[in-house]
Amino acid sequence: MAEIVTAAMLVIGDEILSGRTKDRNAGHLAEIMTATGIDLREVRIVPDDEAEIVAAVNALRSRYDYVFTSGGIGPTHDDITADAIAKAFGVPCEYDARAMALLEESYAKRAMEFTDARKRMARMPRGADHIDNPVSTAPGFRIGNVHVMAGVPSIFQAMLDNVVPTLRTGTKLLSATVQCLFGEGVIGGPLAEIQKAHPDTIIGSYPKYLDGGFSTDIVVRARTPEALESGRAAVEAMVAGLPK
Repeated sequence: MAEIVTAAMLVIGDEILSGRTKDRNAGHLAEIMTATGIDLREVRIVPDDEAEIVAAVNALRSRYDYVFTSGGIGPTHDDITADAIAKAFGVPCEYDARAMALLEESYAKRAMEFTDARKRMARMPRGADHIDNPVSTAPGFRIGNVHVMAGVPSIFQAMLDNVVPTLRTGTKLLSATVQCLFGEGVIGGPLAEIQKAHPDTIIGSYPKYLDGGFSTDIVVRARTPEALESGRAAVEAMVAGLPK
């Protein structure tokens, strides 16, 4: 039996919703999850609003094996992710002694003042574990099945590298692509019938517009080589039978 492990992502920040900042973390997470055998099933974007974050975290953590968040753990007043996660879990948000020591040492080495704003980056829910940050020291954290990471892409990626080895992974999806010189309007019906006949596959169609006409890449995904080959063969036979 194939083991399926699921995940969701919560992107936090007014700047994402306004378009001022373009999110790059969701795509990176999707690639890493696919490579490790975890199905990323949902991505949500919420503003810097405590109630919105709490509601989203509680909805996602009850539905998926893992939740990953990005954004809102910096030093400014609108960085409220730690407070919201603590509220979602019903625990206090407090200064973590180890995080405080790490940050104090880091700023001392750079001859920079360890201000109250910078100290905010040491706050996390009681009982949370650190996610190490090799880029800028300030740690992320995990509590329950929720992994809370920075929004800056380079830091998010570095934190994720430290998280991935700790995760339970499932059976990876295999994939095969069949190229079709017809658009989705032609193949939609027969492709739906193939999907019904091969319930252990996931079949997607991705249209392209080239040289004045439509074509389609048909991607078959499955967790076993046998299911993949059966679905691929059916799609190839369908494509070969289309009128030239």
